[in-house]
Amino acid sequence: MIKFSDLGLVNSRDLFAKAVTGGYAIPAFNFNNMEQLQAIIQACVETKSPVILQVSAGARKYANKTLLQYMAQGATKYAEELGVKVPIVLHLDHGDSLETVKSCVEYGFSSVMIDGSHHEYNKNVDITAEVVEYAHKYDVTVEGELGVLAGVEDDVVAEHHTYTQPEEVEDFVKKTGVDSLAISIGTSHGAYKFKPGQNPEIRLDILREIEKKIPGFPIVLHGASSVPQEYVKMINSYGGKLDDAIGISEDQLREAAKSAVCKINIDSDSRLAMTAAIRKIFAEDPKEFDPRKYLGPARDEMKKLYMHKINNVLGSNNRI
Repeated sequence: MIKFSDLGLVNSRDLFAKAVTGGYAIPAFNFNNMEQLQAIIQACVETKSPVILQVSAGARKYANKTLLQYMAQGATKYAEELGVKVPIVLHLDHGDSLETVKSCVEYGFSSVMIDGSHHEYNKNVDITAEVVEYAHKYDVTVEGELGVLAGVEDDVVAEHHTYTQPEEVEDFVKKTGVDSLAISIGTSHGAYKFKPGQNPEIRLDILREIEKKIPGFPIVLHGASSVPQEYVKMINSYGGKLDDAIGISEDQLREAAKSAVCKINIDSDSRLAMTAAIRKIFAEDPKEFDPRKYLGPARDEMKKLYMHKINNVLGSNNRI
């Protein structure tokens, strides 16, 4: 077993405590490859922001669990090489079982999510509590979830929203011992969250009720990408066929980040930025076949996106 601290990583406990009192949210950026990781670390170093490197079960399988362990360690060393000791968390996104959690802890993850939200309430409590009991032995922090987000992203599929019930959160947190709680208040997984003409809104009223039930407790928002329209248009103008889609307003996310929401997950937006940059190069220079010539600009575009999110949406800049 590899201890996460030996890789230069931290868990989320102190970061969340500071975020809750400071009125900002920690970026939780999903990554699958080296270019995404480089862009994340460069952006966080330049903005002096803590970061949660987030990996789904599918991404872990894609990258290979051993390589991923050393990529995370490399990220901490890379940040130091760039001149800033950025607090970095390695987090399992949407863990589906205790077995998956155990494997991640064994390979140096400092934080895990157990998603029992698709089960009935008592089973969700039991599964989550079991994971907490195990993970806390190794000082690994645990995120649970109440409520269901609609949409599709990686291995997460749900057709309908089920809003988190404020009256359940206090009991859930007490019985499970989780360190943070993901809630469903109107966000959605994937790039095809909502159609033009819809007016997607985060249910800040539910968030406020939840805050009253568990004051000061760290809250997490999943499915919080904004689907930047410039990237959708760019992809389509260079041969892509993305259906019209819109995301969550960044103004609403900023408002949520000022509350007890201390972790906001962003994945689809970076995928769009990367795809848009690559499509542009392929269209403008169809003879290009050197991956560095199109993955490098894609990395730069993602870095720009990450810095925008940190500075203008999450408010986590200059928080290390």
